[in-house]
Amino acid sequence: MRILIRTSKWAVLARRLGGLAVPLTLVPVIMHRERFLDSSAFLTVALFACLVAGLAVLAALVALVRLWYTGDQGWGRALAGLFLGLLCLAPFAYYGSLALRYPIVTDIATAPRGQLPLIFEPDTANMPPPRLLTADEQQRYFPNATTRSYPLDPLQLFALVEHLVQEQGWDIRQRREPGPGNAPGGINARVLTLVGWREEAVLRVSAVANGAAVDMRSASIGALHDLGSNGERISDFLVALDNKVTAFLRDNPNINQPSAAAPDEPAPAVETGNGG
Repeated sequence: MRILIRTSKWAVLARRLGGLAVPLTLVPVIMHRERFLDSSAFLTVALFACLVAGLAVLAALVALVRLWYTGDQGWGRALAGLFLGLLCLAPFAYYGSLALRYPIVTDIATAPRGQLPLIFEPDTANMPPPRLLTADEQQRYFPNATTRSYPLDPLQLFALVEHLVQEQGWDIRQRREPGPGNAPGGINARVLTLVGWREEAVLRVSAVANGAAVDMRSASIGALHDLGSNGERISDFLVALDNKVTAFLRDNPNINQPSAAAPDEPAPAVETGNGG
């Protein structure tokens, strides 16, 4: 006499939901990056994918408990559903942790924003005005996001800044070199994040006493929360620029640096704060 062993329906459901969660998680990201989905539609689909992945994990846990007591078949399906569900939930957990870690802002700058204008402002015309961090808040969350001053000629510093922007893979949309009469130079670049959000980085190189200074702004386009990306981008870029300038001065010890300021001329101060 043959004894039939049933396959757990919960295990089958978990495997199907886990398999469905994978394309629901990946395909919208690709479509968002390629601009086949706008941001609002992307968020809707992403939330649905999170729900499906969560249901897959729940169904898998129920299946595993029932399999333990009933002896039915389906361990492989239940574990596969659990694995796929957790895999799809991982990015949501990661970005959720960032949302809890960083304040709800979309625009970070090291100088007044009027000095660092965006060229993609029309993309944000229908968005509410962003909340700006106070100087103390910005110092607490992003201590490295401050103005940098270096003992270099503005043109030399601009070349290093532009080279570093190119190394980052940012899409330069506008550039102007420092001009005569201490006219500042600037770069506006479009940045594409991993999941397809578009952000803009603005850099300004200006002449100061004993050298040149760099200010930077980074702003998200059409987002409600940057999850810390703008502040971290500024911090990482300026730290990398510190290292690049240090290496440049080390490799060029005899380079012609700007003349020293007059004795009664104040030394250049490093700007801090949110540049509101």
